[in-house]
Amino acid sequence: MRILVVGAGAIGGYFGGRLLQAGNDVTFLVRPKRASELASAGLVIKSPAGDVTLKNPPTVQADKLAEPFDVVLLSCKAFDLEDAIKSFAPAVGPNTAIIPLLNGLLHLNVLDKKFGAERVLGGLCAIAVTLNEAREVVQLAPMQSLNFGERDGAMSERVRAIAKAFDSGKFGAVASEHIMQDMWEKWVFLASLAASTCLMRTSVGNILAVAGGKDFLLGMLDECAAIAKASGFEPAGPFFQRTAGLLTTEGSPMTASMFRDIKAGLPVEADHVIGDLVARADAAKIPVPKLRIAYTHLKAYEKQRG
Repeated sequence: MRILVVGAGAIGGYFGGRLLQAGNDVTFLVRPKRASELASAGLVIKSPAGDVTLKNPPTVQADKLAEPFDVVLLSCKAFDLEDAIKSFAPAVGPNTAIIPLLNGLLHLNVLDKKFGAERVLGGLCAIAVTLNEAREVVQLAPMQSLNFGERDGAMSERVRAIAKAFDSGKFGAVASEHIMQDMWEKWVFLASLAASTCLMRTSVGNILAVAGGKDFLLGMLDECAAIAKASGFEPAGPFFQRTAGLLTTEGSPMTASMFRDIKAGLPVEADHVIGDLVARADAAKIPVPKLRIAYTHLKAYEKQRG
């Protein structure tokens, strides 16, 4: 099975690196600068699950892609999706399966339109990972998982084949028969956390420590969950209880990566993570005052960035 990993940043570098370490046929689609870094220093992973340096990992640049791959693993930011599609399009053949690990759901529409829905699986990952100054992939906590599956819930032969390959990476791969539910639940959690910590510009613990903080956090979760329910994907009881627990843990330093991006002056996925939920709430006539304020706040930040 030939696997193309789009990018060798934090997420692509980690999951692709683990697959390569396990002996899979993996190629990283990278820009010239990253190709040079990987050629000289290798792909370095530092992790609680074990460090590894993969020397001269196979790379390709967009203008050299000529043959289709069996799997395309896509982990770019939503605002980079169009450029990413242009770069990996030559690798998509009649039998290629694309596994996107982007936030929200808007990207599915874009990928479906370009490649056909039959080539686009559902997917998500949960991992805390970053690139350090030395351009090494650093996993910040032991948690790691990657869920993927047919969007209609079928356990197809291609999903079974991908699962066999991904299992070898030992990163908690799950071939899911309810991937859309999984994606909605991650979105509800991520949006609740991002909207809250971005709007208040601080951690969950600091929000909880002030008057009205707990009600604010749980209110944001309720709004996001109501949108999921109206869309046919009501968050399951255990998920909701676990998420509510994370959002009400006193002293928690937890913030969303979107908040960290704001602090660094970087672009954010305002439309994809928050704006799309507001649009779905409007369509379903669900009032979401907290979420709407958070979205306005993020759009004002984007305007300020220029």
